[in-house]
Amino acid sequence: MELSIVFVNWNSVDFLRECLGSIYESTPGISFEIVVVDNASPDAGIETIKDRFPNITLIKSEKNLGFAGANNLGFRNSTGAYVLFLNPDTKLVGPAISLMMDRIKSLPDAGIVGCKLLNTDLSIQLSSIQKFPTILNQLLDIEYLQLRWPGCPLWNLKPLLSPDVKISKVEVISGACMLMPRNIFEQVGMFSEEYFMYAEDIDLNFKVNRAGFSNYYVGDATIIHFGGGSSSQQGVSQWKTVMKYRAMRRYYRKTRGPVYESMYRAAMGGSAAVRLILLACAYPLGNRKAIKDTAEKWRAVLKWAVGIQNVPVR
Repeated sequence: MELSIVFVNWNSVDFLRECLGSIYESTPGISFEIVVVDNASPDAGIETIKDRFPNITLIKSEKNLGFAGANNLGFRNSTGAYVLFLNPDTKLVGPAISLMMDRIKSLPDAGIVGCKLLNTDLSIQLSSIQKFPTILNQLLDIEYLQLRWPGCPLWNLKPLLSPDVKISKVEVISGACMLMPRNIFEQVGMFSEEYFMYAEDIDLNFKVNRAGFSNYYVGDATIIHFGGGSSSQQGVSQWKTVMKYRAMRRYYRKTRGPVYESMYRAAMGGSAAVRLILLACAYPLGNRKAIKDTAEKWRAVLKWAVGIQNVPVR
């Protein structure tokens, strides 16, 4: 088997069905298998996937293993020489997988290969590639700045926003679409399961880089990433926010030590406080609903930073 495509499903059956259809339509000439891990989805319906795609391997986990744990489970039940970890809320645009496979076979030092991710409105998803996170580039993680100065070394989005780039070495590939040689994924210890959700993809990029391999962005391979489809439900925004910052704190402790971790938490708390003050000033003059939604997020960040969490986390 040349390629194993691993999905982690959580309440994403409709997205998954469309994604699988795009794979079978757009990936000729490659022998591949598809492994779907259902991560204890509360919504029924995952069994209906087999009605249309009987050849897939479906694994139903009795508990939610998190993104890392479920992907590792899917990998252990796969056999391909290469493995593609792909979000179910994606859809191929043309032969994206074939293009990535061609590139990774031609790059002997390739650890992870990724592609251009598009939002639902077909605009470019800036998280397709990243620099390894630091306190400074996280504080300045503002789309306006990134689009205004794409070549800034804090984020270096030039390869992503340059239409003529077909292959470029980058630091971090998004976890929404990660293609790897099987032996390298095994060599670096697979996904680190101390992360339940978020930062496990950054951690994997870090481990691959530390092992002496390079990560590559393939600019002519394109996938639509609908984003949020796997976890969208009422009232989940604060939970997701806390999980994200908690995961990043764990990543900094693991890769940079406890002092840097503490500095990160303090910096994010300070940033949240400043943003809340600015939002309060803008409230009488701006879009009040949008300001309320943004303020809710930053209140959650501030509560996390000072150790007051009002949402359950693992």
